[in-house]
Amino acid sequence: MRMRIRRVVALAAALFCVTAPAGAEVTRVEVLKRSDLSYAGYEKLEGRVYFAVDPANRRNAVIVDLDAAPRNAQGRVEFSADFYALRPKTGGNGVAIVDVVNRGNRVSRMFNRVTAGSDPDVGDGFLLRRGFTVIAVGWEFDLPQAGDLLRIRVPAADGVTGIVRTLIEVDRRVPTHRLAEDVPAYPPVDPDGPDSALTVRDRLSDAPQTIPRSQWRLSGDVVSLEGGFEPGRIYEIAHRAANPPIAGLGLAAVRDIASWAKHAAGAVTPVKYVYAFGQSQTGRFLREFLYLGFNADERERLVFDGVMAHIAGAARIDINRRGSTPTAGNAFVGTFPFSDRAQRDAVTGATEGLLENDRARRQQPKLFLTNSSVEYWIDTGRAAALIHTTPDGTRDAPLGDNVRAYLFASTQHTPGPFPPPAGGRGQQRANPTDYSLSLRALLVALDRWVREGTAPPPSRHPRFAERTLVRAQDVAFPAIPGVQSPRTVPPGRRAPNALLPSHGGEGAMQPLLASQVDADGNEIGGIRLPEVAVPLATYTGWNFRSPEIGGTHRLLGNTGSYIPFARTQAERQARRDPRPSIEERYPSRGAYLAKVREVTDALVRDRYLLAEDVDTVVNRAYEHWELLTRTTTTSASSR
Repeated sequence: MRMRIRRVVALAAALFCVTAPAGAEVTRVEVLKRSDLSYAGYEKLEGRVYFAVDPANRRNAVIVDLDAAPRNAQGRVEFSADFYALRPKTGGNGVAIVDVVNRGNRVSRMFNRVTAGSDPDVGDGFLLRRGFTVIAVGWEFDLPQAGDLLRIRVPAADGVTGIVRTLIEVDRRVPTHRLAEDVPAYPPVDPDGPDSALTVRDRLSDAPQTIPRSQWRLSGDVVSLEGGFEPGRIYEIAHRAANPPIAGLGLAAVRDIASWAKHAAGAVTPVKYVYAFGQSQTGRFLREFLYLGFNADERERLVFDGVMAHIAGAARIDINRRGSTPTAGNAFVGTFPFSDRAQRDAVTGATEGLLENDRARRQQPKLFLTNSSVEYWIDTGRAAALIHTTPDGTRDAPLGDNVRAYLFASTQHTPGPFPPPAGGRGQQRANPTDYSLSLRALLVALDRWVREGTAPPPSRHPRFAERTLVRAQDVAFPAIPGVQSPRTVPPGRRAPNALLPSHGGEGAMQPLLASQVDADGNEIGGIRLPEVAVPLATYTGWNFRSPEIGGTHRLLGNTGSYIPFARTQAERQARRDPRPSIEERYPSRGAYLAKVREVTDALVRDRYLLAEDVDTVVNRAYEHWELLTRTTTTSASSR
């Protein structure tokens, strides 16, 4: 009897679905599970959404290999994806945020400051207090079948073959390496065939050196190398695969779920406005989405009213390509055009912009480009400065009237833990500077810009005109004992753009530009949060690999540095540290906190922070003071 009841309940849940009108890109949404949240008045929906896109529609023509997909009786290409939504049971603010999931994981949690032990759907409730609906849909075909990751299921391009490339990096010498990301979706046609190759280099910008075929072997998703893989070196394996998944349909999935929520009469999450938020991998996804013209749906309607492409730099994602690897990615991700406005590129002779091209020009969103310092420094070609300079990196370039760019000065890709633990894979401890409170102030500003027409805070990023933007080799970083200089970081190279001449100048060197720093090594361009403006440490957007994992000349991906000041003048002098100590800077804890409060109030006034978050900022500053003064005292007394 109990078994029968469970089956009836499961069947009822599966049959709770919404069928879209004939011809719609979203054909139906099945809600397989619904539950109340711990936040009163909200519920969670989980299920699957089904799509059917018209390959003849000009908005879909850019999807690579769509012409090789099987079609239904109506001539459309069908696919499906996992679906998730948080919605108010009544009311709400009429806005949905499409959480563009990163490797199947939701990223809008950053706004809710989800911490260990808190409800992962709620956190501190920031988005829910404001009445937002949150929608997420799977867009990535290559995720493992494990956990609660949101995936997409796309058809294969029948009869087609392509080359798949994957990077291999190890932290210790090993004889074999399992290609866990992307490659399981691409079984080799012939592991020993002429298209299979393994290369190695010491820096990303170096020319790859081919390893003789007799010294390595590919078996399934495992690569074996004679003598083993060396830590700190960069290997890349290539092989030919057949019938590749049509990965670009992930772009259509995000487009069509947003358009459905905004326009479909039967949508389970009906709203008037839709914003998109993507972080890192999916910040790059959104830049690709906009460039390829997906912000107009099949009926030429505006999809996203507002977009926040976070920590993406000037890069895009490898998704709309035969043999694409959106999870593992490629060596380089920066692709012309970099800026939103059309600019002429001396390398290719092309004139284009991220938003100013024939696909994207008509339906442009309000666009925020937010970055940490890592996106300026990292050598994979993200080159964030190029979103606000000329392509050659020699002059400032204006942003469009609908675009703002913000750098969170002296921060890392995603904030490191606080207190910052010792050890790890970097030469320095990871940077804990938390920009999430500023990020949510900017979301409020974007929302007011869309719904009320209130102009957001001005862009804040380094500029040549203000002498805050310089070449990496000209950054005046102080000589701190035990800290490697960032002036040796090499620039990245361009990734290909198949839509432009010469593949967009593939392989051309990119200029490496970053914010100038003050005497402490903290950046002076961008939004200087209280931790940086009233410092107890030097914070950077770079960190070199530790000797334990090899490759000490290379940056540790996506990681910044945290280098605390000495507590006293005597300790500073003993270390030969050029930076004034804590006691030389601040006569007391109260004086320090007063300065923190002054900077915080100014950021609130300028709308880079919310008044409701001031106490959180000041409390963090108090904890940091206690950490450094208490820890240093204990350490000194124990010697």
